[in-house]
Amino acid sequence: MHRKRVLIIGAAGRDFHNFNTVYRTCETHEVVAFTATQIPEIDDRRYPAVLSGGLYPDGIPIEPMEKLEQLIGDLKVDECVFSYSDIHYVDLMQLGNRVLSAGADFKLLAPARGHVKSVKPVIAVLAVRTGCGKSQTTRRVVEILKGDLGVEKVVSIRHPMPYGDLAKQAVQRFASVEDLAKHKCTIEEMEEYEPHIAVGNVIYAGVDYEAILREAEKEADVIIWDGGNNDPSFYDADVTLCVADPLRAGHELLYWAGETNLTMADAIVLNKCDSATAAQIAEVEANIATRNPGADVIRADSVLSVDDESLVRGKRVLVVEDGPTLTHGEMEIGAGYVVSERLGATEIVDPRPFAVGSIKAAYEKYPQLKKVVPALGYYGDQLADLKATIDAADCDSVVIGTPIDLRRVVEIAKPATRVRYDLKAHDNDALVRAIGKALA
Repeated sequence: MHRKRVLIIGAAGRDFHNFNTVYRTCETHEVVAFTATQIPEIDDRRYPAVLSGGLYPDGIPIEPMEKLEQLIGDLKVDECVFSYSDIHYVDLMQLGNRVLSAGADFKLLAPARGHVKSVKPVIAVLAVRTGCGKSQTTRRVVEILKGDLGVEKVVSIRHPMPYGDLAKQAVQRFASVEDLAKHKCTIEEMEEYEPHIAVGNVIYAGVDYEAILREAEKEADVIIWDGGNNDPSFYDADVTLCVADPLRAGHELLYWAGETNLTMADAIVLNKCDSATAAQIAEVEANIATRNPGADVIRADSVLSVDDESLVRGKRVLVVEDGPTLTHGEMEIGAGYVVSERLGATEIVDPRPFAVGSIKAAYEKYPQLKKVVPALGYYGDQLADLKATIDAADCDSVVIGTPIDLRRVVEIAKPATRVRYDLKAHDNDALVRAIGKALA
């Protein structure tokens, strides 16, 4: 029997999950390769045999996305399965055109195809775009579960970011800051894991998400799926919350898989209402009504605070923001910039003249970036470039808008202060009711 030859187009996340749940034991389809995009240095590797199963004793090659058409021809690919998130529909179909023109079918799997069922209640926190505020929403969900709803043990599972040894990263558990060092986490990983650890929560991540779920179930009363980008949940959730961002009004209908999350959600958290205009909020709410009129819509503010306001007021500041939110999230600014304006910084210094290496390259690749420094830090060279850019900047102080305290991983010689952001629902009772449905 001819097995249909499949190439999975991914970015070291949903691609591996789709393989694990749909193709690993499938005798009618053969995955001949993955392609890798978005994240540097994850191509030219192999998905290891230990994770690939008996049908793939040699593992599966991971190839650069630039070789897509060549791979389709050389490997006699029948269909390409698109498996990453936060991509504009135009870009998605232009990619589809590349596949179709090279002679293969172009396919998306329904999120439910990869759902793993838990024996514990699951709440999924998703979003319409990168940078909407999933992490602060997840933290608030945990607070409500433990406080208002009396749940003793809540465990979070974070969307994958496996940039190292995939076999060693199959199942990862983080309960302390020391665990971040033990697993050699990048800045992006720390930005997602550390806020959970800081408030005493356990968080899991890795590659094999059924194995991860089974480990988490051993210590959890309730499990939170903390999504990445705007990817749908890997788990069959009892309640799905989708976070929308009125500062990018309209985007909720223009990006895969944000619109799908919006359509499938039980409740939609409309975040950043304190920064958005009434017109922006109204536009998003109108769009929600066209796609998911039965969903509860819960307005919320992203409440910002600064550790040391004296380093912002009347100062010339350099603002460093969360990298992924600025790059593939397409934001021009973040929380650090907003706080600097609110507190009356005399100048927000243009960082571009001081940028070096990968930071300079980011400004060239993402032209919307003009006012802030993207905190890139997947690997050591990027951290060095980030430090050099900050050191060279002509400013009085540095405002850190990243989810972690950047000073823990990058030595900043200048005076610096950190911005924090927390979710505050306008109707907290409505949020409690939405979360509580998972326990019914």
